[in-house]
Amino acid sequence: MQPILNVALPIFAVILVGYLAGRWRILGGDSTAALNAFVSFFALPVLFFGTLARTPVQAVLDPGLIAGFGVVMVVTFAAGMLAARLIARARLAVMSLQGIAASWGNVGYMGVPLCIAAFGEAGLPPAMLTVIVTAVVSMVFGVMMIELDVAAGHGPLRTFFRAAFNVARNPLPLSIALGIAASAIGLPIPTPVEKWIDLLGAAAAPCALFAIGLFLSDKSIRSGLAEAGCATLIKLLLQPLVALAVLPLFVDLNSVPGKVALLMAALPTAANAFVLAKQFDMSVEQNSATILLSTGFSVVTVSALLVWLRVS
Repeated sequence: MQPILNVALPIFAVILVGYLAGRWRILGGDSTAALNAFVSFFALPVLFFGTLARTPVQAVLDPGLIAGFGVVMVVTFAAGMLAARLIARARLAVMSLQGIAASWGNVGYMGVPLCIAAFGEAGLPPAMLTVIVTAVVSMVFGVMMIELDVAAGHGPLRTFFRAAFNVARNPLPLSIALGIAASAIGLPIPTPVEKWIDLLGAAAAPCALFAIGLFLSDKSIRSGLAEAGCATLIKLLLQPLVALAVLPLFVDLNSVPGKVALLMAALPTAANAFVLAKQFDMSVEQNSATILLSTGFSVVTVSALLVWLRVS
């Protein structure tokens, strides 16, 4: 019970405040876009860069964690695609969007604050590695297959580079790469800059959680419940079970990186699934419903996992 009160409750309470702010029209749609932009382009990238730039590279780069979490992502991505094919006889682009909804956890906005709350600063480097793996699998692999379907004739090589460019310009993976590079070369950070990094980075966790609630406040479940329900089951149940089976082959589950990876695998679907669906104008309601369902049920599943992990 203690992990729920100390870790899960504050996290979900901030999400709830953001949700109520949207439902009660205290903040509107423009506020959602502005807050998301602040978190995505400023607070989280500064937090990531500052943490990694001041952390030895050898303490961050964990090939076992990268490989293990990558396998977990690919397996659940494939399961989501297969489910879309079996349920709706979907085409490749829709299958890929379903795979993204079933595998892409909210590792940035929810996962990073959750890992900080659960494991302290030690949880941040492995959490950021899972952000990289998630972005690569979902944005490069997933988007490439969508593009192959909707932009037939452009060629697989051009499609791959377009998807890779989308990852490269994403501020979160970019800030992680820059932070690792700064640490590798021993870049000195002046005290005023360090204070600025700490101040801006401290805003990342509460603003990101509040932004999740604000985003969910204007979403509803209207259609595509079969697909959304299936993606939710894969995301909240199958992915943690796959992680539990696969991760011990690559990393010690009793270590902080192992626990972080398992926790990240249990997170609900990220808002990026809706953004991509909207961008390609496919499976918009299904992916929106998946985010809403998975976030709601994750209150129970994530809390249960924290208890099982004996996080206090």
